Amino acid sequence: MDVCPPTLLEPTTLARAEGLGWTRRRLQRAVDDGRVRRVLRGVYVDAGVPDSIDLRTAAAGLVLPPTMVVCDRSAAWLHGVDHWEPSALDVPPDLEVVARSGTRTRLSGTHGALRTLTADDVMELVGVAVTTPLRTAADLACLRGRLGAAAVLDQFARAHGVTPEELRGITARFAGRRGVTQLRELGPDACGLLESPGESWVRRLMMDHQLPSPTPQVVVQLPEGQFRLDLAYPRLRIAVEYDGEGHHSSPEDRERDRLRREALARAGWIVVVVRKDQLSGPGLDQWIRQLRAAVAERVGPTTRRHARGEGSRRFTRVQS
Repeated sequence: MDVCPPTLLEPTTLARAEGLGWTRRRLQRAVDDGRVRRVLRGVYVDAGVPDSIDLRTAAAGLVLPPTMVVCDRSAAWLHGVDHWEPSALDVPPDLEVVARSGTRTRLSGTHGALRTLTADDVMELVGVAVTTPLRTAADLACLRGRLGAAAVLDQFARAHGVTPEELRGITARFAGRRGVTQLRELGPDACGLLESPGESWVRRLMMDHQLPSPTPQVVVQLPEGQFRLDLAYPRLRIAVEYDGEGHHSSPEDRERDRLRREALARAGWIVVVVRKDQLSGPGLDQWIRQLRAAVAERVGPTTRRHARGEGSRRFTRVQS
């Protein structure tokens, strides 16, 4: 009787699959009819097992040479900092790996590169070599756009305690690397208090437009309850709220936001709301003007002149 081999619930090499009772022919047939899928060249898993970067990393650990290290967005994901676009997770991108020496990998399902790494840049995680949180944050800050870079630095500061001092130290090693100027500019402002990429984007835009640096996660106690503000100038009673799609799109969310902001307004707060479609172009110009006007109103005539386009040096001295 032909005994059915066990289900491959974990990434499995061809050699191990054969030891479990799979033959090459049966395994290929299972791949052809969709019951088994090939994760990487020479590594298989049951088609019912969800695809993920965790799965790909486990598969890579079975076949990658010891000189290969998981890096960039794949490393960030393994460190609990999800820097993939949501749509990318429907079909996970190639595993991003870097060669410490030798040549780039041509292993199917990976995206290889060459990069100089020190022993302090690498750690073991999920059984494979991965760039450390500090190195991963620095690499991504060089590779991503300005807002994305600011967000990833803040996320690593929050999740792993990466500090501006540590970022300054690693920046000195990156001299001449493409993107290092961006890392050098953004690293000193990394903040572990920001809870979402959206808050990081808005804070970065405020600072890039020479507005005072806001205080994150300000708690306000009102008769209606205790509210936590994304970003604020507490002394001026000005709040800046980022309304992302995740928690501000349902009717219940919108009603809660309305009641909350009405309570803040009654207490004398000005609330500037920023949506995802207002991070560039006319939408960005609109809320920046609104915020400038609010600060000018609360600070006085000196800052009103800045709001009409005069120099920023005196304006940036305004304390939050």
